[in-house]
Amino acid sequence: DPVIAALEAQGLQVVPAFAAGLDSRPAIDTYFIKNDQIMVDAVISLTGFSLVGGPAYNDAKAAEEVLAKLDVPYIAAHPVEFQTLPQWGGSDRGLMPVESTIMVAIPELDGATQPMVYGGRPGAAGTTCTGCHQRCTFTEEHNPQDMFTCVERTAMLAARTAKLVALRKSDKANRKIGLVIFNFPPNAGHTGTAAYLNVFESLHKTMLGLKADGYTVSVPETAEALRKEIIEGNAQQYGAEANVHTVISADDHVRRDPWLKEIEAQWGPAPGKQWSNGSGIFILGKQYGNVLVTVQPGFGFEGDPMRLLFEKGFAPTHAFSAFYRYIREDFAANAVLHFGTHGALEFMPGKQAGMSGGCWPDRLINDLPNFYLYASNNPSEGALAKRRAGATLISYLTPPVTQAGIYAGLIDLKSSVERWRAIAPEQRGDEEDHDLAALIQAQAAQMDLCKAEPLWDMKDDAFLQEQVTKLYADILELEYTLIPNGMHIVGDTPSETERVDLLSAMAIGAFNKALPNSVITQLV
Repeated sequence: DPVIAALEAQGLQVVPAFAAGLDSRPAIDTYFIKNDQIMVDAVISLTGFSLVGGPAYNDAKAAEEVLAKLDVPYIAAHPVEFQTLPQWGGSDRGLMPVESTIMVAIPELDGATQPMVYGGRPGAAGTTCTGCHQRCTFTEEHNPQDMFTCVERTAMLAARTAKLVALRKSDKANRKIGLVIFNFPPNAGHTGTAAYLNVFESLHKTMLGLKADGYTVSVPETAEALRKEIIEGNAQQYGAEANVHTVISADDHVRRDPWLKEIEAQWGPAPGKQWSNGSGIFILGKQYGNVLVTVQPGFGFEGDPMRLLFEKGFAPTHAFSAFYRYIREDFAANAVLHFGTHGALEFMPGKQAGMSGGCWPDRLINDLPNFYLYASNNPSEGALAKRRAGATLISYLTPPVTQAGIYAGLIDLKSSVERWRAIAPEQRGDEEDHDLAALIQAQAAQMDLCKAEPLWDMKDDAFLQEQVTKLYADILELEYTLIPNGMHIVGDTPSETERVDLLSAMAIGAFNKALPNSVITQLV
């Protein structure tokens, strides 16, 4: 009832449905679909289990089919089952391993997003839940075996659902989108970088796609023009790392930041030293119509930018907190898209899973719909973004692989080694062969493949054969090592040459044999 009341307080019309047994599909078909018309704008599961199978098993394929038919956001909320609310609230870990598996990981296989605790058991009389500022204390009137809702978490669940529904119903031309790019490590010219992703080419294509789809966005002529406007712009004027979109005054930040004391305890008085001119906080980026391209602030110490992420009880900088408040409240974004792998929001201090209102990722993203463009080869950290920052992941491909090949000195070395290997063992031993062996050692030493001293013993043919054989194997390993072929651009598919290189590499890996390019070309 409190969950329904919280949803209704957000202006939502709630259709409660109870599923008998382990399969929720009959309830969905009966109450959420009428005459093949979808009657709901979002679905929330409060069971804490898989949609088809409950706690007994998981039929993700069946769940995927029914959810695809609905084509609405599917949120899997859950109580804490194997601990009390005070235990959860006071825990750095949050959910226990079995809770994370059953109530978070398995529903994710169905396609669930934004896992969230909404309640649990009260525990012993006199205990207080410290999960948020509410500090609920349970008394003897509360039955320890009954389930109770967490007021703060239930309100957040309702607020996030309302924002998703509003986004779904809004006119594209009026939607305001925050696009967040990253800058790591800070102060090293890395603004607009992400794993395996050509960020500005991809960003340019994405903005063009938004415009074509009806969003109000002005797009620079080229990706390079976009890059210059964001990274250069007025940056030099402010001594900043990118274009300064606006400056939040210290007074405004002090008045509006609800966690100011916690931040000042770690970083000193506002506005702090990070991304600040001493009187205000920089918001870096540039606005293009209803799209704001912003740069996520640095998130730790300049000399040790990772420290914050692993420091228990720490807090983000003034700039980091002000950044997300600006996107949510001042720019009034309807959604945020984190662009590439990866930023720092999902690594902020807080519980490992089962966020509470005291966890920084939850505080910062608040009820803002969060979408995250994430590399498909990094599901483990992508899961953190889903579980700790409420992100809906959009996967992008890593670049196709190709053989590294060899260059310059390695080409010369390989040629010398092949000349040696072409000489029959019984014919080796003259001065010319010794000169060739000495040349091989010198060339290999220059490429850091062997030591220049001591000189090889030219009289020990077995030793020379062993060294040259090892070098040849090392050269081939370098030549055929698979490496990413450039960077991925969102919206682009691999070229024919890239597909041929990829299939060739796969053939060598599978059969230890190269196929002629003419054969592979027929496949692509």
